[in-house]
Amino acid sequence: MSKNISPFMLGATLYMPATRTDLAEVILHGKIPELRSMVICLEDAVSEEQIDIALYNLSELLDELKHTASQDSPDSRPLVFIRPRHDQMARELVENYDLVGIDGFVVPKFTKSNLPSWWEIISATTLALMPTLETREVYDVQEMTELAVLLENHACRDRIVALRIGGNDLMSVISMRHPKNLTLYDGPMGYVVKMLVSVFAPRGFSLTAPVCEQIDNIELLQRELTQDVAHGLVGKTAIHPSHLNLIHQGLMVEKDDYEDALRIINSSQAVFKSQGAMCEPATHRNWAVSVLERSKYCGIAKQFENVLLASR
Repeated sequence: MSKNISPFMLGATLYMPATRTDLAEVILHGKIPELRSMVICLEDAVSEEQIDIALYNLSELLDELKHTASQDSPDSRPLVFIRPRHDQMARELVENYDLVGIDGFVVPKFTKSNLPSWWEIISATTLALMPTLETREVYDVQEMTELAVLLENHACRDRIVALRIGGNDLMSVISMRHPKNLTLYDGPMGYVVKMLVSVFAPRGFSLTAPVCEQIDNIELLQRELTQDVAHGLVGKTAIHPSHLNLIHQGLMVEKDDYEDALRIINSSQAVFKSQGAMCEPATHRNWAVSVLERSKYCGIAKQFENVLLASR
């Protein structure tokens, strides 16, 4: 892994098919200035007929990343993950490609049963992992609890940046699609997100929010982002560059929350009142630590109140 990755560094994670010919411009030359993290997709975004083209294009990109690795600061690039089609493809990438410019893999269709195979593939590398929860097992709280317990005690634990909630695939499992005028939280996915947070967050895992596929409905995206943050999600999948600034704006820490977090961390009082609310360091410290970590990478909303206007 080329960077020490905090899950709050992800921001809006843009998915781009491996068939795109401008990936080097995006990663190395700031073609999308707002980009903080991206996934080069070899799975759903690439048809079976395009696999060979996508792999060739990826190999060309990896060569360019390798040759520029010593010239550029890693911090000047977005985080770059590859989403292989399956574990066999991931094995081929690790064995036959130079992944020096890649931060990690996004694991599709992640389950208890395929964890051993994925760990065998990446254990000898320094690649990070972002497993995607997007199969029918995700609707089963017992299955998710067993997976969380397994991951909590597994050697891969320190490699996991965050668990990605695959909203579109999960909706497909129940023959549904993201509603046009409702957030994901207004339907069955509302239960799924709440359950996953309840199962994984107490064990120290971060989770990212599903994509909002309604590209032009900005008001819907903003409402969904409010719910994402309220559920403690650390980033959000994006499928269009126009959403990046909007998502980053939504992930910022409110000024009042930032100030309360500082007071909680630094206070010697057991309980005190701040901005009309009770603050109790013994129970609010974890929240405060998370808020300060988020502010470090996502910023404070009061300082960037014009970002939303500038993105329109």
